[in-house]
Order: sequence, then C-alpha cells, then structure tokens
Amino acid sequence: MEKADGVPPIKIKALNKGGFFFKMEARLQGGIMEKVIAAIDLKSFYASCECACRHLDIFTTPLVCCDPYRSPASVVMSATPYLKKKYGIPNVCRRKDLPRVPGLIFATPRMSYYLRLSSQVVSIFLDYVSSDDLHVYSVDESFLNLGPYLNLYRCGPEELVRRIQGAILDKLGLVTAAGIGPNVFLAKVALDQEGKKKPPFIAHWDYEDVPTKLWPISPITKIWGIKEGTSSHLARIGIRSLKELAEADDGLLEKEFGVMGQQLKDLACGRDESDIENKYEPEERSLCLGQTLIRDYGHEEALLILREMTDDLANRLRRAHSLTSKIAVWESYGGEKGSFARQMALPIATDDTDALYEALKEVFLMDKSPFPLRGLGIVFGRLSDPGNEQVSLFLPNEERNERQDLNAALDAITALYGKNSVLRASSLLKGSTIKVRHEEIGGHRQ
Repeated sequence: MEKADGVPPIKIKALNKGGFFFKMEARLQGGIMEKVIAAIDLKSFYASCECACRHLDIFTTPLVCCDPYRSPASVVMSATPYLKKKYGIPNVCRRKDLPRVPGLIFATPRMSYYLRLSSQVVSIFLDYVSSDDLHVYSVDESFLNLGPYLNLYRCGPEELVRRIQGAILDKLGLVTAAGIGPNVFLAKVALDQEGKKKPPFIAHWDYEDVPTKLWPISPITKIWGIKEGTSSHLARIGIRSLKELAEADDGLLEKEFGVMGQQLKDLACGRDESDIENKYEPEERSLCLGQTLIRDYGHEEALLILREMTDDLANRLRRAHSLTSKIAVWESYGGEKGSFARQMALPIATDDTDALYEALKEVFLMDKSPFPLRGLGIVFGRLSDPGNEQVSLFLPNEERNERQDLNAALDAITALYGKNSVLRASSLLKGSTIKVRHEEIGGHRQ
C-alpha cells in the first residue's frame, strides 16, 4: 500500500471511497485514535438549494422556500440567512406571517431535488472519511469522526473541515457551518451556539471551554438534548443553570431522574460517550403516516382521509414484509384547540388493509371532540415477520386468501405503474387528498 507522502489525497479517496481500506490507510498513517467529531450543517438548506440553482448569494438574496399557490397558512420551509438577519424571519413560520420584503422570491419546494443534493453532500463526506465514521443525522446535518484521518491528510481538524466545506461549495454551491469537538455533544453545541452565526462558520470547542462557553448558555433548553419538561423538573429542585447541573449532587439527580440524571450531568460537564460507529437500531420498529390538512375537516369527512392513509401505509407495511399488532391514531384541531391520540393492540398481527382500517376507524371514533380536524396521522407498531402470522378463527380461509391475493395484485400494479394507477372511486370526491399526496414528498411538491 502506498504511503501518503507525495500522494495527493484524491488518489486515496478515489480508490477507497467510504470503504474499509480507506480507513485502514488512515490507521496505518498513524491516524489519531481518539475521537475528533465535526458536526456539519447545510445553512438554510432548502433555500440554499434554490439559490444555488439560480446562482444567487444566500447572504444577499430575499428568498423563501414556500409554495405561493397554496393557502396563506402554508408553511415557509426555509428562508435565506439574509431574510433571517435583516427581517428576523424565523426558521419556521406561515406565509401569512411574512413581512413585506421588496423583491421577495417565492421558490416552490422541490423535495426530490433537495434529497438529491443531500445525497451528493453525503457522497462528498465519503470522499474524506469512511462510512463507519459518518452519521447522517438529518437531511441537512451530519457528524463525522475526523480523528483517524488527520495524519493521512496532514492537517488539523479545522483545516480538514475547511477542505470539506470548500468541496461542497465548489461542487454544489452550498454553504456549510461546522462545530468541532472531542465528542458528538460538544461538536453539536459548538455548531449551534457559534459555528452557525458568523464566518468562517467553524467553531472548535474542547473540554477546557466548558466553563467559559457551555455553562453561560441560558436558558438551558438551548442545549441539544435538554427539553422544556426536563428544564422545568430541574428548576423544581433548584437547578437553573448548566454550571449548577454540573455541580449537582449525584444522589439527588439519580433520585429525581434515575439513570438519566447522570447523563444530564455528563452533558453539563461536556462529556458524551456516544460513538458514531455504533449505529442505533430500535428495539421496536414502526411505520407512520401523517398529513396537515389544508382546511377544516369534519370527523365524518375525515374518515375518507383515514381510509386513503390506511391504503398507503398498509402498502408500505407489505413492501416491508411485515405485520403489525398495534395501531394508533392522532388528530390535531389547529390553533390552541388541542389534539387527540389513542392506540390499540390488535388480537392478531396482520397486513390486511380492510382489517387495519376497521381497527383504525374504531380508535378514530373514540374522539368525541366537536372541533374540526387540521391534522391526521396513523401508526403501525409492534412489527413482526409474516412467518409469525396467526390464523383468524373468525375469517374463513377462502376469504382470507382472496384478500391476500387482491392486496398483492394492487401492490404489484402500483409498484409498476405508480401510486395513482389504482385508486378507490372515493378519490374523485372533493375531500380526497390522495392524488395530490402521491405527487409530493414529505407533504411538498417533488
């Protein structure tokens, strides 16, 4: 294997992109074994994608990623840093709440385009680190362990991050911000509290920065991993700052929070033992589907939406070769009117669309609220393999086989010709949303 001396890094990357030998090359070059984590965020990602394709500067362009043809209550997915700084537009707002901005550009969301660019960003990350040392946290944020590669690239972590940022900007026209730290937590906090705020969009925090940079952050809910409920609980026992949490009595924290108490104290001290290489695998899998309704729906009309969503999620369930034995429904009423959520265990695990709809309908009708719906979602939980299926004593084998054959035929047609190739006649009704949803990704135009 060639040594790194005199060999441009691109040659090594081209041969070993994201793979085992790439990482071994880094180890053989004396790569640092301790973790050096970089949290890299794509600034105002959706708006930046739209600016990139128009060759516009995100720091001087008034652009929002929002569909101007939908209702005034439609969500602004993203705004350029220019709008955030000059007009105080938050990360998430409604179109009707936007201030008057001269020359404001409305870019209709294109999710397939954003996902394609996101995958290209991940490909650039894999030009620099192995897949074992990369964790894609979201569509616009990732964690990289740079430690094993610093000697290979013959530079420090900040320089390596600058190279990665430069590659993303040169190839895709996207601006990134980064936080660097000895663990995932400090890298993330450095990104959020400093890296995102001003050029050169890199912040490097270490353990000695904890008292001067981490502890002064207030309120503590600004810290990644500490929610409002946890903050309120801490306040009730006299802990209102990260410094107080770091110095709190271990016994008190264990009494109030159990094992989570020590985890909270570790975060306040800047400690985090999580490892990018240990990929999280949930103990219980689930599938879910939800949508925000563009107008008020009465409960009777919403049954049509429930039926359509069941058709779609049952299709996903069968494509995942799974059965479900627990279902759930959630509803939101909009404004301050609250919500409804309820779940139910099924006597027999199933993937049958009709059986699942009847169960979901039963849960849905438990809601006696008089308020119209503005959001609806369903969940299939406690998934299992089809080999574990029990035979129903109340459904004749012939009817059960007919249902399975029908579902299989419908699944095959939609897989070949698209989701809108076979629909219920009810899709022609005014209240139906299924055709529009099938043309969207994540509730937005493809």
